[in-house]
Amino acid sequence: MKILLTGSEGFIGKNLTQYLKDKHKIIPLDKITGDDLVTCNLDYDVDMVIHLAGLSGVRQSLDNPVDYWTNNVVGSYRIFNKFKDKKILYASSSTSKEPWRNPYAMSKFYMEQIAPDNAIGMRFTTVYGPGAREGMLIPRLLRDDVPYINVDHTRDFVHVNDIMSAICFLMKNDIEEKVLDIGTGQSNNLLDILSSLNIEVKDRRMGTMFERKDNKADIGPLKKIGWKPQIELFEYLKGENDGDI
Repeated sequence: MKILLTGSEGFIGKNLTQYLKDKHKIIPLDKITGDDLVTCNLDYDVDMVIHLAGLSGVRQSLDNPVDYWTNNVVGSYRIFNKFKDKKILYASSSTSKEPWRNPYAMSKFYMEQIAPDNAIGMRFTTVYGPGAREGMLIPRLLRDDVPYINVDHTRDFVHVNDIMSAICFLMKNDIEEKVLDIGTGQSNNLLDILSSLNIEVKDRRMGTMFERKDNKADIGPLKKIGWKPQIELFEYLKGENDGDI
């Protein structure tokens, strides 16, 4: 199969490229390599599009709302319009369930509104694993370098390999839902995670109104048709399951 993969140089994109390259022809597009989705050529003959490109991050979106709209909504509109007759899997976010909280969440929510009927939105929760940004919580935990913690937050942490298996599952299977949660279906309190690793963080804060307190996924629709996550967070953190595939 010939697949157009946007965001190929990102965290999930790099992992997915390695996961798919031996079975499919991957055509990579990424702003880092000069392919800005707002302006770049999209004249490709492909069988499917996996659209992962876009800006992420709640706090950064508060300072740059126009950039998030341009990259996430305008860029996605071009993809949706150009490949409206092909199957499209695109990265949404669990934040889209509360779009009023921040510009990032609103951009993902609006992507879901403009997506064509042939597209499936994938609402990822909090993704971790090889290649994750150094400033994310799990890499910081593994380095014992957590500057502060939100005491009232719980998160559904999903390993990037489970994200890839879900994407591959959706590539092969049709599903009625046009937007799906992809996570583990379990929430973990951030303080409980610190305690399990015997990590002490003195700066403890309440979360802001701009962030969801809990992003637990509803993976019922995916479990009904045969997909479920395989990697458990605490096993990974303790080195009992490194997520190798």
